[in-house]
Amino acid sequence: SSLTRADTEHLFAVLDRLRSEGVSLLYVSHFLEESRRVCSRFTVLRDGASVASGNLPEISNPELIRIMVGREVQDLYPRSARSMGENVFRVQALQGIEKPTDVTFSLRRGEVLGLFGLVGAGRSETLRAAFGLDAIRSGTVHLGNVDISTRSPRQRWEGGLGFLSENRKEDGLMLARSISENLFITRPGDLVRWGFWHPPSEHREAQAWMTHLDIRAHSHSQSVHELSGGNQQKVAFGRLMYHDSQVLLLDEPTRGIDVGSKVHIYRQIDAAASQGKAVVLASSYLPELLGVCDTIGVFHRGHLVALRPTDQWNEASLLAAAVEGGEPVSPDHPPER
Repeated sequence: SSLTRADTEHLFAVLDRLRSEGVSLLYVSHFLEESRRVCSRFTVLRDGASVASGNLPEISNPELIRIMVGREVQDLYPRSARSMGENVFRVQALQGIEKPTDVTFSLRRGEVLGLFGLVGAGRSETLRAAFGLDAIRSGTVHLGNVDISTRSPRQRWEGGLGFLSENRKEDGLMLARSISENLFITRPGDLVRWGFWHPPSEHREAQAWMTHLDIRAHSHSQSVHELSGGNQQKVAFGRLMYHDSQVLLLDEPTRGIDVGSKVHIYRQIDAAASQGKAVVLASSYLPELLGVCDTIGVFHRGHLVALRPTDQWNEASLLAAAVEGGEPVSPDHPPER
């Protein structure tokens, strides 16, 4: 799931050669386009059981998704009416220790801004620097009208800036802790009565959020490491929702999770934007960016080299910009959006 596009094609070429030599292959993936590129037959697993098998050319993607999720999915990339507001987050001439390199962009209330680039191009480094996790050499980060460039990640979080790491197991979750602890750790005050933790409030709130996020677990006290990847990611994303972050920095929020969990997270992103929150979505999955985002920017070797409305992009042009680069976006001459 973390290979570059070129490396993925090299892998597929090897698989084609092995198959031509009579080797049998078992390929496990959440990506339907990859499965169609590599495989001739399919089996769908859901909740620990085989639920369907057949020949791939004989089944459509919507039908496959329905089987994988267990119900009809009307819209893989939901998009409600969104009203763009004022600029609520701004990165200007941001320079990291190695990356990013002089990156400038702004984010409007109600907007979903996608960031694309090859692995190592600077997307993740930009989000980490903007949240204060990585040191910066120069540049500024503004949340609303406040310069937060020198504030700690905790102060940025308390100010309404939320961050979701691309690596949920190392940076995003306390795996040995319970679902409720992971959900409520950044805002426990709502669950305290007279200075003491209030278990009934925790139970009630946790059950409500598990239902809202469609987290499949035995109870809110279950350890997060026991959950599937998709349910773990819902917990990590749910923490931002519970904290009521107004600006969300999401780094590969659907990497390595099942289609049903992806759809649920897409709906949460859409709902957040519709409520006036602002979202930055860094992703290497082009259909996701084109389906979810209002605007897409492309990174090349640490630089943000293009920033345009989504309807001015397609997969070919996004890849071309990521591979070939171009003139970096200038803080003195921001692009028309």
